[in-house]
Amino acid sequence: MDYKIPLLPLSIDLETKPILKKLTQAHKALAELKGVTGIIPNQNILINTLSLQEAKDSSAIENIITTHDELYTSNFFTKTFTSSAAKEVYNYALALRKGFEYVKEKHLLTSTSILEIQQVIESNSAGFRRLPGTSLKNGHTGEVIYTPPQDHQEILRLMQNLEQFINNDPLSAQDPLIKMAIIHHQFESIHSFYDGNGRTGRIINILYLVKQKLLDSPVLYLSRYINQKKHLYYKLLQSVREDNSWEDWILYMLQAIEDTSYETIYLIQEIKNLMQSYKHRIRETLPKIYSQ
Repeated sequence: MDYKIPLLPLSIDLETKPILKKLTQAHKALAELKGVTGIIPNQNILINTLSLQEAKDSSAIENIITTHDELYTSNFFTKTFTSSAAKEVYNYALALRKGFEYVKEKHLLTSTSILEIQQVIESNSAGFRRLPGTSLKNGHTGEVIYTPPQDHQEILRLMQNLEQFINNDPLSAQDPLIKMAIIHHQFESIHSFYDGNGRTGRIINILYLVKQKLLDSPVLYLSRYINQKKHLYYKLLQSVREDNSWEDWILYMLQAIEDTSYETIYLIQEIKNLMQSYKHRIRETLPKIYSQ
């Protein structure tokens, strides 16, 4: 289908009653998550654990399936992997971390950093698409569902506009969670790379929340929700292109943020409980060498 990608910001009112109601709930959940992350003294433990889970589920959305056993029996230090899928998950987690370090240092999320994230995910430097022929097809029927921009200069123009929308807050007074949903749809529609667009786009989601100081670290585990509701995810992406159904898309993303925030809070509390349990066991069995 033909879909003319609009320049951002959008010229439509997205602050409908359903969106504003869901926005309040999503912000509340996200704020609670931000507060809970501080209960783990070593933030690297949290980031490493949750980024690996995010990487696993984001890759699963693209049908790159790996098990927990494959992940945890791989050696990420020596880069020896038990499967090609485990290596892909490792690349995703590494890209997320590199992107986080960039945003933390620069307070920006630029086309250059997005390029670098995709390069780490795909282990190549093909860059933004230069050759025509890319289309999104129905995996079962082979029917072309959507054809993204084919011209290299048009891709660059749209990415430049997206970069401005991401980083220039005065350009749009929209709530950052609404903006995150718009950014994700816009990036997926531009489809600027030959491969790795979906995974790169889901990393951008998390990094944008960090950039906007809604999270201190990239711990929101969004891909699990998307993977569980994958059919609806792709249906709503397409509904915006066909019917301009922005409200449904934004409500989906806000629900994802709310549900995932509470699930991640539970995971963090479980990690904290597990750490405390092991501390007590070590203190009881090795009292002479235990040090708090």
